[in-house]
Amino acid sequence: MAARSWLRVLLRGRKTQLLLVNMLTCGLEICMATGTTCVPPLLLEAGIEEQFMTMVLGVGPVLGLVFVPMISSASDCWTGRCGRRRPFIWLLCLGVLLSLILIPHASLLAGWLSVQSKGLEVALLITGICLLEFCGLVCFTLLEALVSDLFQDEEGCRQAFAMHSLMISLGGCVGYLLPAVDWKSIPLVPYLGGQETFIFVLLTLILLFCLLGTAFVSEEVLKSGGGGGEFSVVESRFRCRYPFPLSFRPRHLLSALRSCCALLPRLRQLCHRVPRVIRQLFVAELCSWMALMTFILFYTDFIGEGLYKGVPNAKPGSAERLRYDEGVRMGSLGLFLQCATSAMFSLFMGRLVKKLGPRAVYLSSVAFLALATLVMSLSRSLVLITAMAGMTGYTFCTLQILPYTLASLYHSEHQVFFSQHNTRGATAKEEGGMPPYINGHPGGMPGLGLPLPASPPALYVSVPGDGTAPPAGRGICLDLAILDSAFMLSQVVPSLFMGTIVHFSQCVAAYMGCASAIGLVAIYVSTKVVFEKSDLCR
Repeated sequence: MAARSWLRVLLRGRKTQLLLVNMLTCGLEICMATGTTCVPPLLLEAGIEEQFMTMVLGVGPVLGLVFVPMISSASDCWTGRCGRRRPFIWLLCLGVLLSLILIPHASLLAGWLSVQSKGLEVALLITGICLLEFCGLVCFTLLEALVSDLFQDEEGCRQAFAMHSLMISLGGCVGYLLPAVDWKSIPLVPYLGGQETFIFVLLTLILLFCLLGTAFVSEEVLKSGGGGGEFSVVESRFRCRYPFPLSFRPRHLLSALRSCCALLPRLRQLCHRVPRVIRQLFVAELCSWMALMTFILFYTDFIGEGLYKGVPNAKPGSAERLRYDEGVRMGSLGLFLQCATSAMFSLFMGRLVKKLGPRAVYLSSVAFLALATLVMSLSRSLVLITAMAGMTGYTFCTLQILPYTLASLYHSEHQVFFSQHNTRGATAKEEGGMPPYINGHPGGMPGLGLPLPASPPALYVSVPGDGTAPPAGRGICLDLAILDSAFMLSQVVPSLFMGTIVHFSQCVAAYMGCASAIGLVAIYVSTKVVFEKSDLCR
């Protein structure tokens, strides 16, 4: 009994909870980073032309743009016994696991299902890639919301997202390192079907292990028998011992789907009334991520074709193909260094922000990205390009921490940031919405002693330009989803246009040149972001 009590206290600790949440963050990033490296060569090897390959990479983010706001709003309103975030997280992780099985075995499954297996193989491969990107991106949004739920004060939130960024960086290090290692010397590899299949088996095992940690996360749960929106923090391992309740029935799924459909009118209303500070932050993050993702998505192809003069669709074993494969491995090393640099900056990002201020840190990180990609587009030195790739980790770390910290700050002081030019107020009862909560969400980290609101705050004010008050009960997960939509859209636009630009320019250095140009635009729009209260007076 004493051991069980000690274990319960240990699991409810701040650091333990943060580690358990970010274990899955790390595991997901390993899968996504490895996919970023392995997927483009797999598509090119399957016979898909480069301009269409870039479009395939944009399908998953497009689906995310459509469904992330709806799923996030549903999560804000969910009242299940396993909490608001984790049921959605578990379902999305199932999709990631399915994609990790589908991608390496697309050819084998196509051979089993059809005589004309080539077309089906390409279809299965594209389906697996889209499923991996969509489920992974949406799951990150819910994990960010879970971190924000547990750590609501400004300093704690900044430290929590610094840890979140650190785990993403560590996951990226492992994910980019896996394809760079030659696994063929391991006796088990030939039996599994080659290096790519072995890597995806490793990814499956890693994700399953990290997913188990979320079963011990303490999350706020709405008491079904309580009134007035009363919330309490419940130890999850005693309320829900399995990721999915054993009593699950199809009718439960139908009920959940009906609830999600009922959210659509409310979701449209909430998105229409986005506060001005969130809109400004969205635009800045969109341009910043677009510059960074243009670099990340096409860096290995840039190295393989541009520096090593390889040909991705050349015959396996030929000199051109070997040069391209070597370039991809070297590109993976550059992305590994990027994540290692990001992890290093995550350790002291809080002190850097305190000393220089969030505005100086954000603008300097975007400016450095524009400079680094410009150098890459002009240089032919592998050492210099790899060094520049590694230093873009500063930008990666900043974009993983500051926007989400700012969003949490906006919600914690919504009377200040969401009421800059108020025209009239509206109460929760007038809007007919769910009760609003401090920081956009109920509950908090166990043992912090944060007060729960006894009654809804009375005043909600409008933002300039719409003439109406924002709806009561605007959950932080919805605004995090809006910010994550910028990340997804930043992958869609380069995926649609970069293949065509490179096709007409006949030069893969155009990848880095476009990233630098977008970075310059990002610097300008970032100057409009509200980083501190004093910026509201500008």
